Amino acid sequence: MTNELSSLEREIEETRQRLAQTIDQLAYRANPKTIVGREVTTVKSHFVDLETGAPRTDNIIKVAGGVVGAIVLLAVIRKLTR
Repeated sequence: MTNELSSLEREIEETRQRLAQTIDQLAYRANPKTIVGREVTTVKSHFVDLETGAPRTDNIIKVAGGVVGAIVLLAVIRKLTR
């Protein structure tokens, strides 16, 4: 009986420790600074190779082209509505 009780107490304590670690991990993942850091890394990896630090010109040119296209489209629409 005593052996079962100490075994049960040890199991409960191990479960508490695992739950505490899980809660700490969830709190870290849900932290706004952590979320922002993850998103910044994701966006940065789209424009810069994270391993070498070299710019990814193909993606930069695509985005620049899209911005220029949007500006031209807005200018044309504005000119047509006048």
